[in-house]
Amino acid sequence: MQSITRLFDIPYYQLENFPSENCFVTKHKGEWKATSTQNYIRQANTVSRALIEMGVKADDKIAIISMTNRTEWNIIDIAVLQLGAQNVPVYPTISEEDYAYILNHSESVYCFVSCTEVLDKVNSIKDQVPSLKEVYSFDEIPGCKHWTELLSLGEDTASQEDLEMRKSKVKPEDLATLIYTSGTTGRPKGVMLTHDNIVSNLLASKSRVPFEQGGVALSFLPVCHIFERMILYLYQYCGINVYFAENLEKISDNLKEVKPNVMTVVPRLLEKVYDKIIAKGADLTGIKKKLFFWAVELGLKYQPYGANGWWYERRLGVARKLIFSKWKEGLGGNLETMVSGSAALQPRLARIFGAVGIPVMEGYGLTETSPVISVNDVRNRGWKIGTVGRIIEGVEVKIAQDGEILCKGPNVMMGYYKDPERTAEVLNNGYFHTGDIGEIDDDGFLRITDRKKEMFKTSGGKYVAPQLLENRLKQSRFIEQVMVVGEGEKMPAALIQPNFEFLGEWARRHSKNLSNPEEFVRDPEVQERIQKEVDDANEQFAKWETVKSFRLTAEPWTVEGGHLTPTMKLRRKIIKEKYIDLYNDIYGHV
Repeated sequence: MQSITRLFDIPYYQLENFPSENCFVTKHKGEWKATSTQNYIRQANTVSRALIEMGVKADDKIAIISMTNRTEWNIIDIAVLQLGAQNVPVYPTISEEDYAYILNHSESVYCFVSCTEVLDKVNSIKDQVPSLKEVYSFDEIPGCKHWTELLSLGEDTASQEDLEMRKSKVKPEDLATLIYTSGTTGRPKGVMLTHDNIVSNLLASKSRVPFEQGGVALSFLPVCHIFERMILYLYQYCGINVYFAENLEKISDNLKEVKPNVMTVVPRLLEKVYDKIIAKGADLTGIKKKLFFWAVELGLKYQPYGANGWWYERRLGVARKLIFSKWKEGLGGNLETMVSGSAALQPRLARIFGAVGIPVMEGYGLTETSPVISVNDVRNRGWKIGTVGRIIEGVEVKIAQDGEILCKGPNVMMGYYKDPERTAEVLNNGYFHTGDIGEIDDDGFLRITDRKKEMFKTSGGKYVAPQLLENRLKQSRFIEQVMVVGEGEKMPAALIQPNFEFLGEWARRHSKNLSNPEEFVRDPEVQERIQKEVDDANEQFAKWETVKSFRLTAEPWTVEGGHLTPTMKLRRKIIKEKYIDLYNDIYGHV
C-alpha cells in the first residue's frame, strides 16, 4: 500500500510498513496489555462482520462514549468506518439532555460505552432515542452486553467477502464521522468530516512533527475531540506505539511507567505541572532553593535557537544539569516533544519547558478544520514562541478586513449535519470563517489575538479583547479561572475563581486559619493578594482595557456545573447568569 486515502487504510499501512507488537497498550487490572497491529486489524474485521450480521448499513451512525482513551475505542472506530458507516464520538461529561439530543439528532443505531457512569446516563435517556437498538460496554457491567460478544458473533469469516466489497465502495470524499462541538452557546452542532478531511490533515501535519518510528506516545486527551483523534491516526501512520493513560489523576504515575517520547497536551495541564513544580521549589531551603529559582528565572527568559547568546546558553546548560534534569525525570525522562492545542499557550510555559529541553509545539485549528491549520516545528527554525506556527501545506489562510482568520483547504468540513443555515453562516466561497482574530507576521507565523465574538465594546466606545487579559491573569498561581466582563459598561472587570489548592498552601505559610472556599473569598487579605495579581497583569495593557474591579466566586467552575465546555472554554453567557449578583455589584446595578 503506497498511500492512504481513507482512515481505515491506516492500520493496514502500519502492518505493511512497520508492524508493532505494541500498537496500542491499555492498562487492565493493574497490568499493561498490548495489542499488536495484526490483532488490531483482526479484531476490527471481526467486529465489522458482526455489525454486518446486526444489519448495520453504509451511512448508519454508531456512537462511542468513553471516559478514557483505550484500545477498544480504536477497534470499534475502524470496524465502523470500514462499512461506510459513521462514528459519532460523544463527550462523556456532557449532560443527559445533550446525550439524548446527539443520539437523536445523529439517529445512532448502536452505542458503545466505557463504564457504569456513562451507561447510567445512556440508560436514563434510552427511551427517548427510538433509533437506538442496543448498547454495548467496554468494561464488564452486569446487565449490559459486552463488546466482546461482537468478537464471537463475527468469528465466522463467511461475510468477509461482503466486508471487502463494502470497504471498496468507501470513497475519500465520503462522510467518516460526526463530531458534535460543545459550542459556548446553543445546541451542539454536528461537524461532518470526511475521510479525506482527516487524512489530508494527517499527511500535512506529518512533515511538521518529529515522530520517529518505534517511538512511544502517552495518550490522555479526550479522543472524542478531533485533535487527539487525528494525532492517534498520525501515531499509527508513523509507527509510534501508543499507551493510553489510565486517567488524569494517574498521569504522573503513567509518565514514569511508560517513559514516552511524545504526548499531546492542553495548556491547563502544563500550568498545573508547572505550578506543582514551583510549589515543591518553594518548600526547599538555603542554597537549593536559591539555585532552583535562579534556574526558573533563567528559564522564563528562554529564546529558541540560541537567540539569547552564548553566555545565556552556558548558564542554561548548568541549569539543565542541576535543576531541569529533575523536571525531565519527573515527566518520564524520555519526553522530547509536546504538542499543544485547544487553547492559547502562555508564552512563559513555552519558554520554561523549552529551557527544560522539552519544547512545546503550539498549534491551531478547530473541529471544523480537522483540526490543524498551523503548528510550530522545532526543526528548521519553525518555532516562534507566542505564535501558533506556520500554516501547514495545502491549507490556505487569509485575514479578513476585520482581522478574522479565514481558512480554505481539503481539511475544511463538509458542513454542519442537518443544518444548512449554520453551515452557510461559516462557509463562504470555500473559506471557513473561524471566528478567531489573528495576524500573520513577516516570517509566516500565525498569531491569534482573540475570539471575534468575544470582543466587546465598553460604554466609552473602546474595544476590549477579553482572552488576552484572561490569559495574562491565569499566569497567576492564585487564579484558576477568570472571565473578563464589561460589554456596554463603563469599564472592564473580572469574575475570578481562585486556585483554592494554592490558596490553601499560601494560607498555611501565612498562618491563616481558612478552611473552605467561602472563607477564602471573603477574607480581606486574600482579596488584597489577588488585587496585587490583577495589578501586575494590568501593567501590560492600555489603561482603558485594564481590569478595574473583580469579584471572587467560591464555586469551582466545571464542565458538569455548566461553566465550561468539555474543551474547557468559558460558557460566558452561563457564567454571567450564574453570578449576575456579583456582576451587578461590580457595576452598581440594582
